[in-house]
Amino acid sequence: MEECCSTKPKKEHNHDGHDHSDHDHSHSNSKLGLIISLVIFFSGLILDFWIKADWFTNNVWLRFGWYFVSYVLVAFSVFKDAFKLAKNFDFFNEFSLMGIATIGAFAIGEFPEGVAVMLFYTIGEMFQESAVNKAKNNIKALLDVRPKEATVFRNNKWQTINPNEVKVGEKIQIKVGEKVPLDGILISEKGSLDTSALTGESKPSSIKKSENVLAGMLNLDQVIEVETTKLYENSSIVRILEMVQEASSRKAKTELFIRKFAKVYTPIVFVLALLITFIPYFFVDNYIFRDWLYRGLVFLVISCPCALVISIPLGYFGGIGASSRNGILFKGSNFLDLIANVTTVVMDKTGTLTKGVFKVQKVVINDISEEEFLSILSSVESHSTHPIAKAISQFHPSNQNPESVEEISGKGIKAVINQKQILAGNTQLLKSFNINYPSELDQIVETTVVLAIDNQYKGYVVISDEVKEDSELAIKNLKNAGVKTMMLSGDKDALTQNIAKKLGIDSAFGGLLPEGKVEKLQNLKNNPKEIVAFVGDGINDAPVLALSDVGIAMGGLGSDVAIETADVIIQTDQPSKISTAIKIGKATKKIVYQNIALAFGVKIIVLILGAGGFANMWEAVFADVGVALLAILNAVRIQNMKFVR
Repeated sequence: MEECCSTKPKKEHNHDGHDHSDHDHSHSNSKLGLIISLVIFFSGLILDFWIKADWFTNNVWLRFGWYFVSYVLVAFSVFKDAFKLAKNFDFFNEFSLMGIATIGAFAIGEFPEGVAVMLFYTIGEMFQESAVNKAKNNIKALLDVRPKEATVFRNNKWQTINPNEVKVGEKIQIKVGEKVPLDGILISEKGSLDTSALTGESKPSSIKKSENVLAGMLNLDQVIEVETTKLYENSSIVRILEMVQEASSRKAKTELFIRKFAKVYTPIVFVLALLITFIPYFFVDNYIFRDWLYRGLVFLVISCPCALVISIPLGYFGGIGASSRNGILFKGSNFLDLIANVTTVVMDKTGTLTKGVFKVQKVVINDISEEEFLSILSSVESHSTHPIAKAISQFHPSNQNPESVEEISGKGIKAVINQKQILAGNTQLLKSFNINYPSELDQIVETTVVLAIDNQYKGYVVISDEVKEDSELAIKNLKNAGVKTMMLSGDKDALTQNIAKKLGIDSAFGGLLPEGKVEKLQNLKNNPKEIVAFVGDGINDAPVLALSDVGIAMGGLGSDVAIETADVIIQTDQPSKISTAIKIGKATKKIVYQNIALAFGVKIIVLILGAGGFANMWEAVFADVGVALLAILNAVRIQNMKFVR
């Protein structure tokens, strides 16, 4: 978890799909090295200070070799990082300072102190890496969402090949449950496809012959055939993935405090250590170079920022632990900082504030009992596989069996039950049969299914994507925290505005494709005072998740691409967790600042004592250990805090 507190360059989200087993192997090796180093170090301390074995304590070279083995096991990565930064002409950083300070400790015979500094630093780094690796192991690779196979008709037979090999104008077949691999036009009579991954539209699309089909759509109910109109690299899903990568490159890189601090602090420390060593020559009568060199090296060891390097990540580690227990995963500690400063939260609608599942929301009847109305409507709709029809039949199952059923394309169903003509569908169906219905039906923004019996209007049901139980609470909590809210959706604008008004969202925009969402978010980010978080769950949300300062994905039902691109994952799919994440971010930031103040205060005092010759290396090391322990206890506090929704 380099992002937390070290100065290693921040890694971008991985878009290459490469295997990271080598990294895991390296991580295991570093753990083993740390364990061996600890065993050697503490056995050396026992021989030195507890048993006081003469054969060990009086043999300088044996002691040097013993502690040096322990030192190398944990110091190698620090020197490696210092060397990498030095190649970029960055010579003053905590890596170089720890390296020189600990070499100085060995030079004056204080071997255990030199090892202790590196050990504490390595343990802090290990805590950080474990936290983020646990989160990242739950995230699938970005490119896994792309269809890996295409079934194409060649040489009078169907062949399964890589989508990259399919040419424009070829015929491909998509089975039920498969994703469309390339853009094209439907050559089958009809098809039902889930388009939510591309548009966020919760209503599955009924596509007819010769209409466009886009890569990334999911085939729902029957085998379909498509004639390709674009090459794979120009398809919709690939374009969106490219937008994700471009947006990732535009994400602001937050430079960590410790890096900025080290650039000022480290050169000052080097200069002061040199002054302590040489300046007394001009003012002290009995100047002994070895004594003042020792004092300068002691000062350099004391000045090593290991307490800071430990206390900062441990604060973030506590925040990550607290958020994990609340069902929230942060991919980097820097996002804990950013989310604490968020000024506007922008949200997708479908799957984020709503459940993404169709349900009957309202029943309106006319001159008929509700039981009879629902029984007839359900019996007709049970003969359709459309998701809206399924929602009705599940809402009120019926045992009636129509004598005949005829589907009227784009309008609904015509059936006969007990020798009565039944019409169930949209208002266009009633218009085609010259049946009068209330004008209020044309004003309803949600999907409606109207019923007529023997050419007489009998009522309607409203079908809509159900708003999540805690969506209203989520918006309320954000407003109480002084955060502005905005909703961007691929659904029609009238429906989007209706839900925004119901939930109390400040502003909303509907009918947006991924490009439109990016444009709206970019307009918001053009204000330098805005820190923007975006919350979404579909592949269509990936570009804005990447472009936002903090991308938040719904991890329970969210698409792989959204989860991979986001910086924060809400595992429970509850929008109210957004404000919980902000509260945890603020609490973590407060604790980290307390740890920084503590480390600074103690460091300054011990540095003054060291420069005056009143503190030796062990006192300095134990002062750092004390600060680290206090920082740990302070960081643990966040684990016990209650973050009420």
